[in-house]
Amino acid sequence: MNKLDTSLVANALRQAGFETTEKVTDADVVLINTCSVRQHAEQRVLSHLGHLKHIKKSRPELIVGVIGCMAQRLGGELLKHEVVDIVAGPAQIPQIPKLVAEAASHEMKLLAVSEQIRTAGRDSEIDALDGFERDYGSGDNNIKSQAFVRVMRGCNNFCTYCVVPYVRGPEISRAPGAIIEQMKKLAQKGIKQITLLGQSIDSYRYTSGNETYRLAELLRMGAEVDGIRWIRFITSHPRRFDEAILQVMAETPKVCPYLHIPAQSGSDEILKAMNRGYTAGEYIELIEKARAIVPDIAIAGDFIVGFPGETEDNFAETVRLVKKVQYKNIFVFKYSPRPGTKAEEKLADTVPLEVKKQRNTELLEIQNEIAERYNKRFLNKKVEVLVEGPSKKPHLNSAEADNQPQLIGRTATDYIVVFNGSEKLAGQFTKVKITKTSPLTLFGQLT
Repeated sequence: MNKLDTSLVANALRQAGFETTEKVTDADVVLINTCSVRQHAEQRVLSHLGHLKHIKKSRPELIVGVIGCMAQRLGGELLKHEVVDIVAGPAQIPQIPKLVAEAASHEMKLLAVSEQIRTAGRDSEIDALDGFERDYGSGDNNIKSQAFVRVMRGCNNFCTYCVVPYVRGPEISRAPGAIIEQMKKLAQKGIKQITLLGQSIDSYRYTSGNETYRLAELLRMGAEVDGIRWIRFITSHPRRFDEAILQVMAETPKVCPYLHIPAQSGSDEILKAMNRGYTAGEYIELIEKARAIVPDIAIAGDFIVGFPGETEDNFAETVRLVKKVQYKNIFVFKYSPRPGTKAEEKLADTVPLEVKKQRNTELLEIQNEIAERYNKRFLNKKVEVLVEGPSKKPHLNSAEADNQPQLIGRTATDYIVVFNGSEKLAGQFTKVKITKTSPLTLFGQLT
């Protein structure tokens, strides 16, 4: 979500006459797009503002804006910071070029956030956001030939640990016609892969007259867009997952057989305290159904360790679930209280930090063992990848490949593949034979 918002704002500012700089010291405007999901993310924002304080002493005309979820959460409190000139929430990003111009010409602090974030929003605000997506959505700031398209905003799940419903508002699904129009426009610009975004994307629902569109229908419509080869979607919630999505995935080659579906815990007791709305058994049943309908599907998940009250037995149940599901990969987070959430208000943060760290490490080690064993099935097989570009970390000996640079690509199932090849392959599909595997990466040679 934040990558998309950043791309939209950057494109809007370019059309307003700005250009991006490589160094913060060269900038006239600095915008920090923020996240409130974890405490660490907000701490990094405050650290950035501390750094900008020193720059602004010698360049008082520098405009500094804080946008996104942290801006919505703290609002005027952030504006009190001596460095900050603009505070704008996620729903106000279409206003940013205007806010920057006003801050520059009038030398004043400006606040633009939603006062009643849980209301559905005025039609004018929704229209402005849709128009902003349509006008400035592109692949310019993302990986070559790839782009994000938002299909819905907000969240209605109210997991007790999560701040998202309070900073991004209620679920609002975009009209399928607007989404498909945006996909066609991106395809005309050379985009080959589109990732559809939603906080809980499987709850997408748009009614027009007697027709109701769900994610399954939207995926079928998107697959008919000429020029688009792959369609992904993130993130799904287990509570309301529609089996029709899996049927579309099985029947439609363009829809990638990949499912990111967070479990968060393997303990029914903890899942209930999190207000997740399902049991571990129901989650496992859903995964088994997914593999029965889409045999080659890759599953990724999220987990929180150290949630208030999590015992060693609760954590052991999470370990059992990870071993049972056999994920492609997982993301593990140490619980941190988020202001305004039910968990922060009603549950004491009882698990010591050292225990959280130990459980985090243990769960990742177990997953690495699973992935290392599972990934060996790729050895000596050919896979198709969409090439992203040069790899940031050297893994292979370029001397063995005529000194060609090391590239990175991804399979339809989201496996990372590293190989040597011409940088001209960036944004293209190619075949790679896998010669080596690790828990997180496949290595190979161009065929």
